[in-house]
Amino acid sequence: MSTLLDVCDIFSSYADADGKSQSSKMVVHNLSFQVQKGEHVCLLGPSGCGKTTTLRAIAGFEPLQGGEITLRGTTLSRQGFTLPPEQRQLGMVFQDYALFPHLTVTENIGFGLSGKHARTRINDMMHLTGLHELANRSPQELSGGQQQRVALARALAPEPSLLLLDEPFSNLDTSLRQSLSHEVRTMLKQTGTSAILVTHDQEEAFAFADYIGLMRSGKMVQWGTAHELYQQPVNDFVASFIGEGSLIQGTRNSQGLIETAAGLFNPSNILNAPKQRLMLRPNSVTCDPASPHKAIVRQISFRGQNKLLKLQLSSGEELLLEIPAHCTFTIGETTGLRPAASDVPAFVA
Repeated sequence: MSTLLDVCDIFSSYADADGKSQSSKMVVHNLSFQVQKGEHVCLLGPSGCGKTTTLRAIAGFEPLQGGEITLRGTTLSRQGFTLPPEQRQLGMVFQDYALFPHLTVTENIGFGLSGKHARTRINDMMHLTGLHELANRSPQELSGGQQQRVALARALAPEPSLLLLDEPFSNLDTSLRQSLSHEVRTMLKQTGTSAILVTHDQEEAFAFADYIGLMRSGKMVQWGTAHELYQQPVNDFVASFIGEGSLIQGTRNSQGLIETAAGLFNPSNILNAPKQRLMLRPNSVTCDPASPHKAIVRQISFRGQNKLLKLQLSSGEELLLEIPAHCTFTIGETTGLRPAASDVPAFVA
């Protein structure tokens, strides 16, 4: 599989409200990653981590103070040079859709297309996104999900080398956000379109991306599949950000096992530090009335087929526990715990 996009050690400065560069405040620095042809990747992280700035730099809206961005071997940006956005062969879907309110669905999708194949391309995109019955409607007559499909069809119509999606589902409700992210992934895989999604929502990232780059404070903390980030986090920030769980203090014994208030665990990574912290997921422990390791039920959340309990350990630490919905507990009840996971990620305390 050939490399499509190469982002190499980029440095992007902050610009104030007047557009004057504040180069002393770097928003993104020492960030490198590649996108292979046909791949879908996601830049994930909390607000202010630099993910949108990175996307804007790829799109050509932010100049670089250092590093280089290339697409199919052609330089898009480097210090002192920024190829104009319209010359980059990129498509972009914005958070607010940015549709033209005075144009119909058909006219929005075809905006910027010309030549004898324009009508065919518009029809192809309307078929792909299921918009044929809405062809003559204006954006104001569409739901949020329908508007997002129009924005996607318009971005794909010119057949871009790479599609950029800037938090495109954030204005939708939770159920529609998850279903549409799956739909968009399917559409892009059908057309063989490579894409980069920016989001702070890990559920969107899991549903959409082949690879995820988790960012923090302008740096890439970890790059990998959703499974790798969840099962093999490189530090406690990744462990806490991806999925649900609790960081529990423990002490390493002579056998290399970690003794905690929730029981004895086998760490998935070897650390020599005597004091360690374990990331325990809701399925890392199970109930065992005979266990000497006790916890008090402090909160119960019903989740359909399951319940999520928030427990207080004897150490005062909080722990999440997932149980079947038919199991009954009451607030204040005490339960015994025993380890259920074969190994768990460990970090230096």
